[in-house]
Amino acid sequence: MPVLKHAQKKLRQDKKRTRVNKAYREKLALAVKTMRAKPTKKSLELAYRALDKAAKAKVVHPNKAARLKSRLSRLLKNVKKK
Repeated sequence: MPVLKHAQKKLRQDKKRTRVNKAYREKLALAVKTMRAKPTKKSLELAYRALDKAAKAKVVHPNKAARLKSRLSRLLKNVKKK
């Protein structure tokens, strides 16, 4: 355990950030999983929203979010063709 006052504060901050980031990751994973299981326009919108929020909060890299959005939209497009 940290002894110094600033180290104790840093530990508290890190724990809080970890909780917040975990929530973003879980929402993101659920949205992407749902989209892959049932590709619909509504689930695509929810996945986009989760990806954008995670990228804005710097939980995932913006390029990763863009790559996933591209893949998910391509998935929906291919499903509609069939």
